[in-house]
Amino acid sequence: MKERIKNTFQRIRERIKDGLSGLFGPDEFAAMEDGMGTVEVILIIVVLIGLVLIFKKQIRAIVESIMNKISSDSDAVMS
Repeated sequence: MKERIKNTFQRIRERIKDGLSGLFGPDEFAAMEDGMGTVEVILIIVVLIGLVLIFKKQIRAIVESIMNKISSDSDAVMS
């Protein structure tokens, strides 16, 4: 591990000395994985579907309550 850190600092020193603007070469840049991949999106969707299935009764009760309230309020406005 110490040798790896030492080599990394040596490469940085050499690149700064050579006047290159970037500290990371193509290999180091390719190893960086930023952004959201397909697997992460699928896992989020699976978790959301699981939560909906677990709380199905509670969600249905809330939606029915809201719809009943809207219906009664619209009846009051229309009359």
